Order: sequence, then C-alpha cells, then structure tokens
Amino acid sequence: MKTEGGARDWTGVLLHIHIAPQASYEMEELDEAVCVPGRGIEGDRYFLGSGTYSTRPDVREITLIEQEALDALARNDPPLQAGPIRLDPIDHRRNLTVRGVPLNHLVGRRFRVGEVILRGGRLNFPCKYLETLLDLPVFLPLYNRSGLNCGIERGGIIRPGDIIEMLD
Repeated sequence: MKTEGGARDWTGVLLHIHIAPQASYEMEELDEAVCVPGRGIEGDRYFLGSGTYSTRPDVREITLIEQEALDALARNDPPLQAGPIRLDPIDHRRNLTVRGVPLNHLVGRRFRVGEVILRGGRLNFPCKYLETLLDLPVFLPLYNRSGLNCGIERGGIIRPGDIIEMLD
C-alpha cells in the first residue's frame, strides 16, 4: 500500500556538483557528472568505495543538501552558535547542492535530477568529522537539515541548472 504525504508541488534546481577522490580530500566542483546506478558519481570516493562511511550498510551513492540550509547558517537561523557560519557548497561534503527541493520529504521517494532518477534513502546527519575538517561548529546548526543520502535508479549525466522534480 502506497502512503501519501509530504511536499508534492515543488520544482527545484541543481546548483553545484562536488566529488572527492578519497576520504578527507578536498572536494572538487564539476561542470557535469556521470551517475552510475549501484555505484555513485564517477570519480567520487563512494563510487570508488574509499569514502569515510563506505563500509557502513547504507545507501550513499549520491548525497544532497539544500542551499536553503546553508543560507540559514549564514543568517545564524536558528541562533545555535555564537554567530553566522559561512559554509560554501564546496565545504559541506555532499555531492549535490540544490535549491527548492524539500529533501526531508523525499525519504523513500523517487525524483529526477535532469535525466537521472534517484530514490531517497535516509536523512544525512551532521557529524563531528565534518566539524573537525572545517574547524567550524556546524554539528548542531545542521541537525535535521544535513541532507539526504540517495540511491541511483537510472543513471546518466547531470549538470548545474538541471531541474529537479518528484516522480512519485
């Protein structure tokens, strides 16, 4: 039985694509990315099985975060730290930065990014590892808005500017 609910009438956009070839390496911004079902983004640490959390039994082929969450950090909204935190898209360690996409509503749902079809896995949680890498107090301000881990159902090429829409 299918359960209805969650945000449905939205259209988002892909703003940035990032990968890192190994755990803890700096992220690299891409103009386009090849997404492979069951693997991830070609060249990324999770595609290669060398990500920090690669050994955990979790769908982590591709990760997304909302630009709106980064904007809230920059406004210190809510005020969970001493002041605003500027976290650029290259810093947060997620693969895709999106705008207008209600990620918390997409757990278990299928959606399209350009020609690629993703299925939302579990919500991503902030970690002390990210705080250590960035030397910024991001754990608490990113709680419940740290992104979404997804599986790739249909691969293809994605590019910044691609439209994102829910399928079911």
